[in-house]
Amino acid sequence: MPEIIMNVDRLEDVISVFGSFDENLRLIESELDVRITDRNSELAISGGAENVSEAERAINGLLTLASKGEAIDARNVRYILGLVKSGQDDKVGELLSDVVCVTAKGKPIKAKTLGQKAYVDAIKKNTVTLGVGPAGTGKTYLAVAAAVEAFRDKAVNRIILTRPAVEAGERLGFLPGDMQSKVDPYLRPLYDALFEMLGTETYNKYLERGNIEVAPLAYMRGRTLDDSFIILDEAQNTSKEQMKMFLTRLGFGSKIVITGDITQIDLPPDKTSGLKDAVRVLEGIQDIAICRLTASDVVRHVLVQRIIEAYEKRGGADKPRGASPSPRRKK
Repeated sequence: MPEIIMNVDRLEDVISVFGSFDENLRLIESELDVRITDRNSELAISGGAENVSEAERAINGLLTLASKGEAIDARNVRYILGLVKSGQDDKVGELLSDVVCVTAKGKPIKAKTLGQKAYVDAIKKNTVTLGVGPAGTGKTYLAVAAAVEAFRDKAVNRIILTRPAVEAGERLGFLPGDMQSKVDPYLRPLYDALFEMLGTETYNKYLERGNIEVAPLAYMRGRTLDDSFIILDEAQNTSKEQMKMFLTRLGFGSKIVITGDITQIDLPPDKTSGLKDAVRVLEGIQDIAICRLTASDVVRHVLVQRIIEAYEKRGGADKPRGASPSPRRKK
């Protein structure tokens, strides 16, 4: 049976790669049908020739992540194994290479997948970026991080976060309070991300000064937004007219990021999603990037990825209304 010996230098990285009770190694063994044995500063990998090679490449990829300070868990292991099997493990060094933003508690925010890195790079390079993908891929979180960093660097004077207040099987009218109280639950994910990036006290200070604005999409009509970083979240629930209205708010010195999941459209059956329409209409226009994130970019619990993949596989008559096959990633 073929066997290779890996020499490992940094013991702390090896411990991180192994995981608690060697659970990460056991996962690699299970996925690749190999046996991995720890021999002090060496790892012996035995099994089929191709599987042994893939296991070595996967461990080297995980060691690279560990050397950059990433805590290795089952999600990392499965993602690196996916890169190895698709022949993309040579790109592991690109992950975690750039810090998008540092939170109020000093935590660096970095892209954790190649899809996320392409998304972050697109935001930096383009005036308008559309991030389309399933839940848990970091579309909103990374966009808010990029907005906060641009604000700190004085590249923009304001951060404007908005989303359509579309009911997902519920009615706003039954919620207590005034209009602001009714729409706040729809904006909560945006608040949460801002609180983490800035801290509650700093957030409230900038909110009072008008440097930060969080509002329903309807409040954007009739405005021209200069020197602003504008994020439209849950854009799959915009109409074509709303999307056009929003895009034409763009002013000088501003940047727009639009995020959404076209498999979770809550519009009436006779309404076309503004996000789906915009992806088709804006494809190929200079200074507009369309980034398509997939289930492999999910950074939540591993079950979230499996749930998304299960729904994608089911397809057919049971596919959620408005869903479509994942389009080809723009190069």
